Amino acid sequence: MPKAVQSAVALGKRRRGRSGSGNAYVPPEDWHEPTDRAGFRVVSQDPGHGYQHVVTAAEVRERLAELPESFLTLLEAVQLSRMTRKKQSFPCYGMQWGPAIYLYPIEEGLVEYFNRPPRPAEYNETRAFGGRWVNEAGTHWKLTWTPSTIRDFYLNNVLIHELGHLLDERNTSYRDRERFAEWFAIEHGLRRRGNARPTTSRRQRRHRN
Repeated sequence: MPKAVQSAVALGKRRRGRSGSGNAYVPPEDWHEPTDRAGFRVVSQDPGHGYQHVVTAAEVRERLAELPESFLTLLEAVQLSRMTRKKQSFPCYGMQWGPAIYLYPIEEGLVEYFNRPPRPAEYNETRAFGGRWVNEAGTHWKLTWTPSTIRDFYLNNVLIHELGHLLDERNTSYRDRERFAEWFAIEHGLRRRGNARPTTSRRQRRHRN
């Protein structure tokens, strides 16, 4: 697909909080051309040294199979992407680009480090899925997951949020697209697993369009 066409394709991206909110950098990714094939495919790449995928292709398929079939008609592929040096400069959990969703690996130890405190909505969102924040030395924070909590977070939040972006063909502004994806993730992810909705705004989260 020509770059001029690719640049116009809707794109969604979840920040992991280590880059400035004004950063427009997009990790280089494989483009999945829309086809007439029935169903979507799952592409699994090696996660990269020191990283691991927290969900499997089978788990992705099983989770999406629980949604209405109409939600998946535009989805061409879910890619479990490899972490590279370039992508490390703008780490993210997931991204939607055109007809595909990209899920990124995280550190093998399931511990993420930050040089700033979590935003209230960021704190509440990750806590709702079992993430545990700890302040170290007053200036550094770490977010610790277990295999089950990070799997829950990816399958019922990251994946569903990015699917919401894929299905949003009406909104064009960042704010409106984000609101729709947030609503979609709550309705078809968070509420599905029986959690109460976070009490603070979920707008300021680790995600970028």
